Order: sequence, then structure tokens, then C-alpha cells
Amino acid sequence: MNKRVLALAIPNIISNISVPLLGAVDTAVIGHLEHVYYLGAIAVGSIIFDFIFWGFGFLRMGTTGLVAQAYGENNAHKTRVILYRVLLVAGVGATAIMLLQYPIIELALKIIDASPEVEQFTRVYYQIRIFSAPATLGLFAINGWFLGMQNARYPMVITIFLNILNVAANLIFVFKFNMTVDGVAWGSLISSYIALALAFTLYKFKYDKVKIQIAWNDLIELSELKKFFTVNRDIFIRTLCLIFSYAFFTATSAKLGDTWLAANTILLQLWYISSYAVDGFAYAAESLVGRYLGAQDFKQMRKAIWVCMFWGLAFGAFGTMMYGIFDRELIAIFTDKPKVIEAAMVVAIWLIVAPIINSICFIWDGVYIGATATSAMRNSMLIATILFFAPVYYIVEPYTGYHALWIAMTSFMVVRGVTLTLFAKKELFDAFNLKGA
Repeated sequence: MNKRVLALAIPNIISNISVPLLGAVDTAVIGHLEHVYYLGAIAVGSIIFDFIFWGFGFLRMGTTGLVAQAYGENNAHKTRVILYRVLLVAGVGATAIMLLQYPIIELALKIIDASPEVEQFTRVYYQIRIFSAPATLGLFAINGWFLGMQNARYPMVITIFLNILNVAANLIFVFKFNMTVDGVAWGSLISSYIALALAFTLYKFKYDKVKIQIAWNDLIELSELKKFFTVNRDIFIRTLCLIFSYAFFTATSAKLGDTWLAANTILLQLWYISSYAVDGFAYAAESLVGRYLGAQDFKQMRKAIWVCMFWGLAFGAFGTMMYGIFDRELIAIFTDKPKVIEAAMVVAIWLIVAPIINSICFIWDGVYIGATATSAMRNSMLIATILFFAPVYYIVEPYTGYHALWIAMTSFMVVRGVTLTLFAKKELFDAFNLKGA
């Protein structure tokens, strides 16, 4: 089982880490320009797109669990129907995003009270990158399908290709053509479409050799549509809560001024790096739990859960150790502004403890997605967001100042881990008789 988990997790870790590393490169490139407000604009622009695109994260997560179960059933027709269905949903979603682009940016900038300079350059970034929506959602769909098919290599190749291309484009636009946030936006837009073309090429190469006839009635079959939208509804609500927490974090950081917005943006990039590394094992859990559930092999399903949890916690502990040793050095990679570095160091302790704390809920997320037991994920996130994240911030802020945001974020992750662990008895172990497996 260790070999199976690592065979899926290692490609996922490599591809996952490349995602926040792209954000890290963007932050480092912009963070070394003359004005701090460029970095603020990237932070605000990124959180807007996180809100837009992560809201459609179910296209990746929901697809993996459903396809993995169909794969475990050895039902090739069903796996292909799910792919076409999710690509159809992605196309409709991307069209809606582009049609609603102007109300979205106006509402976002009303909510996020940034400085005039940050707002100005956020608009520049947004007005370019919004047209990457079809490519971004399409990549969510096809990468989720590959993972459900127990193929972690293709998403790794696609993601690394996308991010290398994006970094190269950003460096060229910013340093050769003297662009700022517009260069970063154009880099994201162009690389997304080229990566989508690569994804479809890989799909055609490996999976399209045997033609499977898909009728329109297959795509709109009511029982399958109900399951598809029930799973994805829960993931959508869960994702909205997650996005809210990050949006609240960035918006509140913006109110503290450009220096603190820049400092928290850098720390959040490092937070993402550790999160995406552990998520490699969460993705492995999605694929394996779904596969063994589809095959009704509950003994292997139980084993996969605990092996993924062990490796996730081990990676989390390693991340905490690395951040504890190299916190200042890592922060200095992102900016040469002494005020920003010193501000980040004030609250760096919360970055240090994050990897080990966060790994528990990340792995459970993967397990629940693979089992399509998504209502528990939704409920856990609602409890953590509504009852803890915002209330904790407002309660502790008068006493802890700049630490309050990080205390709220840490409590949010702790509660997610605790509730998902408690829910597991009923939703997983009792539901599938895993204790007796």
C-alpha cells in the first residue's frame, strides 16, 4: 500500500508544489519592484480569482471521486460520460464568469478596502486574467478525470508545463518589456490555454484510441446528474467557506496598510506551499479510496486511509521543522523591503505551526472526496467558518493585534481537523463497515 500511495502522491506533490511556487515567483518578481502597492494588487487580484475559480473547484474534486469509483467498477463508459459531463459544466461556468465580469470586480473592490493605488492595478490585472476562465475550468475538469483514472503523471506534466511557461512569460513581460501586474496577468492567460491544449493532446494519446459512443441522454441521465450535483453542491459550499476565510484574511490585511498586506501575502504564499505538498497525499487518498470503494474492497480502502494519513502527518511535521529553521531566509526571498520582512517575522510563528496542524484536515478531505461522503466536509467547513473563524478574530483582535488574523486562521484549520475526525466514525467507518474490514 505504501508503494501505491507514494506512486500517486509523489507526482501530485511535484505538481501541487509547482502551483504555489508560481504564486511565489509572481510575488517575488513583483515584490522586488519599486512600489509595494504592486504586490498588494497581485494579492487582491489573486484572492478575487481564487474566489471565482476555487468556487468551481468541484470540477476537479468531485470528478476525481466519481471517476475513481467508476474505475473501480471497471466501467469505462461511465468514466467517459463523467468527463464529457464535467467539461460541459465547465464551459457553461466559464461563460457565466465572463458575462458577469464587471459586476464581480465592482463588488469585490467594494468589499476589499484597498488603497487607491492597489485598487487601480488590481483592475488592470483582473481585466486581462478574467479571459483565462475557460482554460482554467477546463483544466480543473480534465485533471480531476486523470486523477480518478489513477493517473497522477498527466496532471503533474500539465501543471509543471503550465507553471514553467507562466514563470517564463512573467519574467519576460516584467523585466524585458517593463510591464508590472499586467505582465503577470498576460503570462497567466497565455499559459493556461497552451496547457489546456497539452491536456487534450495527452488525453487523445492515451485514452481516445478506443472509441466509446456517448449519447446526449447519457449526459443528462437523471440519477447520475442528481449524484453529480449533490456531491458537487457540497464541495461548492465547502469551497465557498474556504474562499471566504482567505478573502476575509486578505481584505482585513489590506485595511492594515500596504506593508502588512505585503507581509501577510508572503506568509500566505509559504502557507500554500506546505499545504499543496501535503495535498499530494490527499489526492492519493481521493484516487485510492474511490477506487477501492468502487471495487467494494473495504479492507484495502481502510488501509489506504491510514497510510495516507501517516504520510501526510510526516510531511506536515517536516514542513513545520523547515519553516522553524529558515523562516527569515524564506521570507527574504520574496522581498527586499526591511519593513515588510520585519512585519512578517512578527507573526511568523503561525506559519511555522501551520503544516503539522493543517495536514490532518487536508488528508481527511481527500478521504471524504474519494468516498463521495461530501456532506461531512460541508458541515465541517460550515462549523469552522461560521462558529470559529470570524468569531475568533473579533474576540481576540483587541488583545492580540496583528496576530488576530493568524489565530483565527489557525483555529479554523484545527476545528476542521477535529470535526472531520469525529465525523469519520459515522460517515466512513460505520457506513462502510471499515472497522471489520
